[in-house]
Amino acid sequence: MNLFTYFRDDVVRLLETLVQAGELPAGLDFSRVAVEPPREASHGDISTNAAMVLSKAAGRKPRELADLLIGRLRDHEAVASAEVAGPGFINLRLHPSFWHAQLAEVLRAGVHYGSSTMGGGARVNVEYVSANPTGPLHLAHARGAVVGDALAALLAKAGYSVTREYYINDAGAQVDTLARSAHLRYREALGETIDAIPEGLYPGEYLKDVGAALAARDGDKWRDAAESEWLAPVREFTIDAMMALIRADLDALGVHQEVFSSERAMVEAGGVDRVLETLEARGLIYVGTLEPPKGKAPEDWEPREQTLFRATEFGDDVDRPLKKSDGSWTYFAADIAYHFDKFRRGFPLMIDIWGADHGGYVKRMQAAVKAVTGGEGELDVKICQLVTLMREGRPVRMSKRAGTFVTLREVVEEVGKDVVRFIMLTRKNDAALDFDLVKVTEQSRDNPVFYVQYAHARTASVMRHARAEMAQVDLSPAALAAGPLARLSDPAELGLIRRLAEWPRLVETAAEHHEPHRVAFYLYDLAAAFHALWNMGKDEARLRFLLPDDPELTMARLALVQAVAFVVASGLMIFGVQPVEEMR
Repeated sequence: MNLFTYFRDDVVRLLETLVQAGELPAGLDFSRVAVEPPREASHGDISTNAAMVLSKAAGRKPRELADLLIGRLRDHEAVASAEVAGPGFINLRLHPSFWHAQLAEVLRAGVHYGSSTMGGGARVNVEYVSANPTGPLHLAHARGAVVGDALAALLAKAGYSVTREYYINDAGAQVDTLARSAHLRYREALGETIDAIPEGLYPGEYLKDVGAALAARDGDKWRDAAESEWLAPVREFTIDAMMALIRADLDALGVHQEVFSSERAMVEAGGVDRVLETLEARGLIYVGTLEPPKGKAPEDWEPREQTLFRATEFGDDVDRPLKKSDGSWTYFAADIAYHFDKFRRGFPLMIDIWGADHGGYVKRMQAAVKAVTGGEGELDVKICQLVTLMREGRPVRMSKRAGTFVTLREVVEEVGKDVVRFIMLTRKNDAALDFDLVKVTEQSRDNPVFYVQYAHARTASVMRHARAEMAQVDLSPAALAAGPLARLSDPAELGLIRRLAEWPRLVETAAEHHEPHRVAFYLYDLAAAFHALWNMGKDEARLRFLLPDDPELTMARLALVQAVAFVVASGLMIFGVQPVEEMR
């Protein structure tokens, strides 16, 4: 249960009661009424702005309206006290019994606690990674992969029907360059001596395996053939090999997408032609000449007529070309067709995870989606900023296998997929991230993945000890939920329950804003609260979790420990991270 939604419904119900009693005018708009955590924890447990947003329409001063509403709120069974703060905010403190009931709910739901129906089963397509199939994935790809995968899991937990997708950019000039690079390695596999890799080709040693595999399959069939004969079959073979490599890299990271869409297949099936016909029928394509790009001197600019999309009618800065000078489609035209295809497949909401170098592409793509879907489609783009790979504070740049960058696989093999996944979510996607191979494996509070995992390991340790010392006692979640939870009365215990009860709201808010990093922040704060309670027990015997002389209080505290384990595990599941039972 999202307790803030629950209390908002109650506040609106009480407002409607005041309207029925004639104490407030009819026709008030309650849509802006919110119930949220107060800005300061000392102000209470929940706060509502009802008096502030309704005062003008109700013809009353905010504090006067707040006093009126407080009279009803104080009768609420869960409310211990209600006060007006500032110009008219209402702060509520809730009875300990309410928090005990929330704890029982966590135990009954287990790791499913926080799951929501907010999304209503709405279909959403999350496209991420979509790297050109020209080599293995690197660490920047890893960030987009993790952000996309965690966002998809978060949306699913919030009640959306999610499809995870990878768009294979296999129709551009870069895959012809890839084919030429592979053909060079193919000739090398047949015994030809290859010195320096020619400028413009891909130098990575990973293509040696592709060349060898092609030679094993086709022998010397393509060695002396004209490029026009071998380019297409070598390109197809190499793209398949690169996609197999990419899929293996993603598998090592724990990323599994349901759909892999081919740009080449879409173009060859007439997808671009169809979408351009749609835009033309709506009067959104014309032949014209663009102004010089900003920063270009007039003598550097050669004006020419082009086929243009009226992007400015949908919020873009300039209209955009759809054809190159050789008459072929631009990348933009193909991307419009691809997003229209997603819309036609039943995804009005599309979320794309892009790299840092695509920031200038967002407006035009959102404009195109608005245009081609008649305003029915929505595109949200999340830009993932660069990741700087370091070792003890020094940049790490080169890879023997890739040639110019450190591969995702190398990083996963060194620190583990769970570490990579968690650390990638410890910053908002549009903030730069330093990934230090040493620091991410340190066992310290400054390392968030360790700190959160340690909290889960501690809960597991407590429960193991409890089962050993209380072998005849039922310590199942159901039994703990039915136990004497009212014995939990220390402020630190109640504070930890409050933190657990925030999880459903956090899930919904993070899903609504498409921001999975909020889960990492929450988990860190929850871990800190649990570690603090653990440490209090070390300093003060009465606050220990296991009290041989007080079995009732022990049961209640074990309920709290088990609930923490469930919520930490629930959050880590969104991240695709396995909760640990012991720290090694």
